[in-house]
Amino acid sequence: MASPSRRLQTKPVITCLKSVLLTYTFVFWVSGIVLLAVGIWGRVSLAVYFSLLDEKATNVPFVLVGAGTVVVLLGTFGCFATCRGSTWMLKLYAMLLSLIFLIVLVAAIVGFVFRHEIKTNFESNLNQALKDYNVTADRHSEAVDTIQRTLHCCGVQNYSDWERTEYFSQRGIPRSCCKNQNDCSEEDLKDPNKAKLKVFVDGCFFLVTSTMESKMSVVAGISFGIACFQLIGIVLSCCLSRYITNNQYEMV
Repeated sequence: MASPSRRLQTKPVITCLKSVLLTYTFVFWVSGIVLLAVGIWGRVSLAVYFSLLDEKATNVPFVLVGAGTVVVLLGTFGCFATCRGSTWMLKLYAMLLSLIFLIVLVAAIVGFVFRHEIKTNFESNLNQALKDYNVTADRHSEAVDTIQRTLHCCGVQNYSDWERTEYFSQRGIPRSCCKNQNDCSEEDLKDPNKAKLKVFVDGCFFLVTSTMESKMSVVAGISFGIACFQLIGIVLSCCLSRYITNNQYEMV
């Protein structure tokens, strides 16, 4: 058993570690709120793009919302464990932080590895959406219109992609491709030569993937930063637990 003098010497160290860990835990708790916000923002801002991807890709924002919720709960637990000075709680806190760190790291690596597959999948679904455009009033047709209006683009690679669709033979190029809605008649849209002067000529695929990459980079950067931040909590929790155990110090 440690002598009284040694226990008195280690008390300031443990108190300091406790204060630092409490500060970290509060920041970590706030980061959970940030993850929740990023997940909701990603779902809202990228919803139109996710609608043209497979179901697995659309789950990304929900994963972030779930991770944010877990981080908030874990931050609350970490605060309680630090205040109690319980060694087993601190060890459990460190283990859970390590687990979340590994999950986020693996998710980031998987997303990076399969980014080209996601692009290919999106291009394929966008081509299919053009072929099926307005055949049924589904969300894919609405997504195509929204993308074309928002990004000022037309078709997949360029506006001429619409010439190979059933919709073009009936009504020409969709009005969502028009530069000026007041100067874009159906007659113009049925004539490729006239339409070239009335619609956006650039395709949507490159613009969409660029937009998604820029926004997903923000999401990935914040998520990875929070994951790395957990390493600090792991070290602090382990150190505090070790000091308490080695010196048989009971927190009050």
